[in-house]
Amino acid sequence: MNQALKLSSRETGQFWPIPVLFEDDQLLALDKPSDLPLTPDLGNPNQPSLMSLLHRDIENGATWARTRNITFLANANRIGAETSGVLLLAKTRDAFTNLADQFGSEKPYKDYLALVHGTPGKESYRVELKISTSSDPSGRFHPNLQLGKKAITLIESVEQYSGYALVRCRPLTNRPHQIRIHLSRKRLPIVGDSLYGGHPLQLSTLKPHYRLRGGKSEKPLIGRVALHSEAIHFLHPVTGESLSITAPQPRDFLVALKYLNRYAPGLHPIEFDPFPSEPHSEA
Repeated sequence: MNQALKLSSRETGQFWPIPVLFEDDQLLALDKPSDLPLTPDLGNPNQPSLMSLLHRDIENGATWARTRNITFLANANRIGAETSGVLLLAKTRDAFTNLADQFGSEKPYKDYLALVHGTPGKESYRVELKISTSSDPSGRFHPNLQLGKKAITLIESVEQYSGYALVRCRPLTNRPHQIRIHLSRKRLPIVGDSLYGGHPLQLSTLKPHYRLRGGKSEKPLIGRVALHSEAIHFLHPVTGESLSITAPQPRDFLVALKYLNRYAPGLHPIEFDPFPSEPHSEA
């Protein structure tokens, strides 16, 4: 039954076929698109969100929910509004409680891919930097060494380009904007992340002698926060089986990497122990 869920918003006229990555009696894993926030945005109450659409369809007896006999869904992991990739949902309260306990421990359960500005070098990093519990009016969270909550991220360089890099991040804690803040502090802001120093990736910045045709305005190769929930690793809440669920790189990532390989080639993929036993720590 691993077919896409078809969600739509009558108010906005939008439609989303959401691929199913994994499903059984306890779990449902979806490949969240980057243009659909996970939860409602208080600043934009008319914008649809994935969880509100799922809960609406369950309440209304939509075909996808009725045929699966789904009466309960709760997200076991959080994904930023613009982040794409694996979203794990629990179909029962017991499964949700079990997954919350697993993800609450400081273990590398989640892998994220980020396209960043800068060159991380042939290193892996362990960034440990406390983060404030509330945001400022812009929605930005800040490091706070005195009152902030513990936040740890492992960062591994995957491939380097001229002025850009693809990195894999494994958060050991789950703080708001954690990966975005930690990468920014390493002078590796995420492409498209204007809140923490990133900029959209434009073809005109990569391709020599780039020219627009017919006076059109240039659209970015990737304009959103270039962060993708690549995989989740966990123990099944009932069977105890070790599971890994992965989501393919989205189209905008593939397009961006295609043009980076063509016009900004750098180093080949790096061969090294990604997470050494005594990695560098930033306090």
